[in-house]
Amino acid sequence: MNTTRLHIDPRFRGPPTSGNGGYVAGQVARPFGATNCIVTLKAPPPLDESLHLEAGATEAALLHGDAVIASAVVAPVAIDVPAPPTLSLAQAAQARFTGFCQHNFPGCFVCGPERGAGDGLRIFPGRLDDAASQVAACWTPDAGLFDADGHLRPEFVWAALDCPGYFAVQEQAGLAVLGRIGVIRYRDIAHDTPLVVTGWPITSEGRKHVAGTALHDEKGALLAAALSTWITIDAPPRQD
Repeated sequence: MNTTRLHIDPRFRGPPTSGNGGYVAGQVARPFGATNCIVTLKAPPPLDESLHLEAGATEAALLHGDAVIASAVVAPVAIDVPAPPTLSLAQAAQARFTGFCQHNFPGCFVCGPERGAGDGLRIFPGRLDDAASQVAACWTPDAGLFDADGHLRPEFVWAALDCPGYFAVQEQAGLAVLGRIGVIRYRDIAHDTPLVVTGWPITSEGRKHVAGTALHDEKGALLAAALSTWITIDAPPRQD
């Protein structure tokens, strides 16, 4: 069992006081190459705290003291990915991003409209048309998100595959948070690669909503995909 320290900078928040689920899950999955791995979030990942990641051969746990924040297991991620829209259609879909009008977490690192360029990812997935279930957005990752080899760091691949799943199931889910995400990465993503980000609903039952997400390049090549489960939560009480 290997133990490493992990610190979630407030920049990488989802809700105001906890880490973005996809980003944190990507960090937890790093010991396994961040692919064909499923991460379950068990509690809101705290910001600016000392966390410990304990990883074995096929399983890992992220701990805050004795509390388990997230767990990971190596497992194949099988998902049928629909054909992506063109880059221009994905760009047009962004104008229908519901988060521009009302956003549960407007400071989210991935999809928050309050985040500036070079700070948040600013991925704004909107429906391709009024009848479509698929949502889409364009995204060219900022240069600061790449490693020394010029590849998009895995935790940012996982982050980008997070929030579009919520907007695909938003109508059914209401206020919801990420409960589980499994990712398969097909190839490294190089700098200056324009990407098409997509999300689509799969099933909804009670408070659980399953969505698929994917990253394609501008030629339609599949780069990464995810299967995620979103959990509907109660709205916090109003404080008048």
